[in-house]
Amino acid sequence: MQKIKSLMTRQGLKSPPESLSDLGAIESLRVPGKEEFRELREQPSDPQAEQELINSIEQVYFSTDSFDIVKYELEKLPPVLNLQELEEYRDKLKQQQAAVSKKVADLILEKQPAYVKELERVTSLQTGLQLAAVICTNGRRHLNIAKEGFTQASLGLLANQRKRQLLIGLLKSLRTIKTLQRTDVRLSEMLEEEDYPGAIQLCLECQKAASTFKHYSCISELNSKLQDTLEQIEEQLDVALSKICKNFDINHYTKVQQAYRLLGKTQTAMDQLHMHFTQAIHNTVFQVVLGYVELCAGNTDTKFQKLQYKDLCTHVTPDSYIPCLADLCKALWEVMLSYYRTMEWHEKHDNEDTTSASDGSNMMGAEETNFDRGYIKKKLEHGLTRIWQDVQLKVKTYLLGTDLSIFKYDDFIFVLDIISRLMQVGEEFCGSKSEVLQESIRKQSVNYFKNYHRTRLDELRMFLENETWELCPVKSNFSILQLHEFKFMEQSRSPSVSPSKQSSATSSKTVTLFEQYCSGGNPFEIQADHKDEETEDVLASNGYESDEQEKNAYQEYDSDSDVPEELKRDFVDEQTGDAPVKSVSRETLKSRKKSDYSLNKVNAPILTNTTLNVIRLVGKYMQMMNILKPIAFDVIHFMSQLFDYYLYAIYTFFGRNDSLESTGLGLSSSRLRTTLNRIQESLIDLEVSADPAATLTAAEERKEKVPSPHLSHLVILTSGDTLYGLAERVVATESLVFLAEQFEFLQPHLDAVMPAVKKPFLQQFYSQTVSTASELRKPIYWIVAGKAIDYEQMLLLMANVKWDVKEIMSQHNIYVDTLLKEFEQFNMRLNEVSKRVRIPLPVSNILWEHCIRLANRTIVEGYANVKKCSNEGRALMQLDFQQFLMKLEKLTDIRPIPDKEFVETYIKAYYLTENDMERWIKEHREYSTKQLTNLVNVCLGSHINKKARQKLLSAIDDIDRPKR
Repeated sequence: MQKIKSLMTRQGLKSPPESLSDLGAIESLRVPGKEEFRELREQPSDPQAEQELINSIEQVYFSTDSFDIVKYELEKLPPVLNLQELEEYRDKLKQQQAAVSKKVADLILEKQPAYVKELERVTSLQTGLQLAAVICTNGRRHLNIAKEGFTQASLGLLANQRKRQLLIGLLKSLRTIKTLQRTDVRLSEMLEEEDYPGAIQLCLECQKAASTFKHYSCISELNSKLQDTLEQIEEQLDVALSKICKNFDINHYTKVQQAYRLLGKTQTAMDQLHMHFTQAIHNTVFQVVLGYVELCAGNTDTKFQKLQYKDLCTHVTPDSYIPCLADLCKALWEVMLSYYRTMEWHEKHDNEDTTSASDGSNMMGAEETNFDRGYIKKKLEHGLTRIWQDVQLKVKTYLLGTDLSIFKYDDFIFVLDIISRLMQVGEEFCGSKSEVLQESIRKQSVNYFKNYHRTRLDELRMFLENETWELCPVKSNFSILQLHEFKFMEQSRSPSVSPSKQSSATSSKTVTLFEQYCSGGNPFEIQADHKDEETEDVLASNGYESDEQEKNAYQEYDSDSDVPEELKRDFVDEQTGDAPVKSVSRETLKSRKKSDYSLNKVNAPILTNTTLNVIRLVGKYMQMMNILKPIAFDVIHFMSQLFDYYLYAIYTFFGRNDSLESTGLGLSSSRLRTTLNRIQESLIDLEVSADPAATLTAAEERKEKVPSPHLSHLVILTSGDTLYGLAERVVATESLVFLAEQFEFLQPHLDAVMPAVKKPFLQQFYSQTVSTASELRKPIYWIVAGKAIDYEQMLLLMANVKWDVKEIMSQHNIYVDTLLKEFEQFNMRLNEVSKRVRIPLPVSNILWEHCIRLANRTIVEGYANVKKCSNEGRALMQLDFQQFLMKLEKLTDIRPIPDKEFVETYIKAYYLTENDMERWIKEHREYSTKQLTNLVNVCLGSHINKKARQKLLSAIDDIDRPKR
């Protein structure tokens, strides 16, 4: 029954129904025989009905062979048995059995041909096996005959030869093992000699040999020992690689790189090298700062060694700050130089490897080498920026550890110089602009410089208020480049290089600091000599370098030798810059030389101690600007304030006079007035005391301003004997002009360092401020000219003259002689003043011009005061003025005489007709209303009628109305 179920399962038949009614049906289930099969197949059947019977069989009958069918059917019996139901259930089981049996019979008959065919194949296989057995028997027989046919001696010889060969190989192996046993000593010797490539090569060869004899027990231990030795070599190789970071040695580094190449770890070596450089930077700066901190602490306390670098920097004392910074930069330079030389080594060997690779035939090896070379190149280029960033951060941390405002100016400049040199190193190292370091030092520099500048402005005010405006004697060849503060400009200008060699010198300056100090030295060592400068030699006791020079100067002016070019240039008109209208004879030049009031100290600049201090300050400011170009605008702005304050002080002391502008002569140009107003608003603190209720903004603005200076009480400007302080005025004014000339000299240098966006400020400063310095001469010397000659006395003398004479006079009036005598006295006083202070030609020209201009205008004013005048009186006026001009031309060389036409035109206006007079009044607005009115009423009353006179007066009133 179980076999039938298994067969039905393989054929995909479904299980019979789950319920069985009696055991008799189960027991009758058996495999039918052939006869029964035949009967079953011959019985008529309905395939659909049979399939339904098979499908009705319970699924449990198709389970495993261990299923107990009898027990299953017995358990299904109900508690109360019904015979009829049992019989019906039994018939049903029989029908199912018959259907299954018939199905099995059909399947067996269906597979009968295949069974017969397989049986035939088995029979054929049995026949083949019998034939194979016969062949094997014959083979064994023939092998036995061959064995008996060979001699025992020949096989013995072959066996002995084979043993001999094995023993020879064993002997070679034993010798090799003996050599391997002795490699430890040689490896140790090679490591002590730092022959890392040889040691690695030997170790690798030993490992290769050991792998050949690894079947020996003694070699397995040796192989392990060689591996430990190789790891030890790698550790020592890493230590040797770290030594490269501080002191690069070509031979040493070449051995290390060859060793890593043998190990096949060139990329790993480069990664390790960058780690060592980073660690070297950290360890170097820490050790340098720690050394100074412990030295200044004076004890061996180990607490400093446990501090972080940032905290350690705060313990550096001010006295050791600069030496520590210098040593710090020196140490960092050594690290960067080592990295620079490492890159040089790789560039050189890469070229050599490329050349050798192009000649080789191993393409795979060449590709691998090119890959390693590209990796190393990128790693080194990336490391440039990384290392410089680490250097910047370390130095920035050191700078922030101390407040730089505690240092003196020279020390602060020294710090900036070191940092500037370090930033130059960084720029040459990796092309970086040192943003981190630059921003840090810029903030500290601006804050330091603001406080420093404020103190210097207060000092300048104190100097100005205590200045007596005495001449500071300097040598005739004095130049600001001779001052210590401007030595850096001389070095940058390289005066020893001739113009013809300038191009070659420029090309030679392309040498970088790394190329310059690659073989030795340190760019930060020169900073230690910053105070070893030559002594200044700019002062002279009397304005001359020697008494002989002074004597020669007098002889030169008294001789008939050729006139110096300097004096010829003095004949150029100071106001227009044009050459004189008419040629000048030798006699005129000789007389001109004597009227220069500068026979002593001809070429010596006129300046004061305060001027010299300002120039020194400018030099210091430029030092800071030259060292740290990012703060150039702030520095130049503060420099402009120095000049502004000096100019404003000179104007306040010597040029402020409200009566000047009332004369209508326009002595102060609009540009000068604008400049003075700007200085007063932006720089001068005009408040006497601070308002406690003032806002914080106003208080901050006042901090940026300086109180207006006051002239020293020792300076007397009211004495006529000294020409109202002319000597002091000349020294003050010409020192300002000299200061302006120095600023003009420095303009190209300032323009070169000024940022492009800020250059308009510099141009505006020069065009609106520096260029106005010489314009202060007019208002300052006008005050002297206005008091040096008694113009009021001349008006009184002119008022006593009778101008309504009936005859043409041949003798001029006495007021002309009085006026000329005043000019002679003025000339004598100028000579007296010139003995104290050299009066330059432009100054004497301005003084004479002012005096003559005032005299001529006084003459016109005197003529305008005339009550009655005749034609003969008008002729007398011309006679007086011509006499005045003739004598005046002998006293001065100024040509043409200032305001000469002003007087002559006024006198000649008497002869004009009515129509011409009206046009003349409209064209000549330089005359005052009083002067024009007097001209119409008094001088023209004789030849025009009343109506015409009224018309002319109306025209004068129309001209005067806009002025009101």
